[in-house]
Amino acid sequence: MITLTDTAASKVAQLLAAEGADNMALRVSVKSGGCSGFQYDMYFDSEIANDDITLTFGEVKVVVDPASSPMLEGATLDFKDGLTEQGFAITNPNASRSCGCGKSFS
Repeated sequence: MITLTDTAASKVAQLLAAEGADNMALRVSVKSGGCSGFQYDMYFDSEIANDDITLTFGEVKVVVDPASSPMLEGATLDFKDGLTEQGFAITNPNASRSCGCGKSFS
């Protein structure tokens, strides 16, 4: 299943606190779309289904739906805050290729 780096978990916790949404979870999913076939979707969610997979990283709860779970197996969510790279990025060993913009994969 997907893991969060300490940096990503810290940033997600900051964003949740800024939104006053301490009771919400980060939902990570894979959807059809993008130029390579699939794309990642991440958002804060207060609704957790019975069949969702729930993970905890420090004070951050992450939920993944069962359909996305196999495509996120072994993936890592990181947060970069440098001059050349900023934002969240997923490294996924299941992706055989990705598009030039890095937003979609297959």
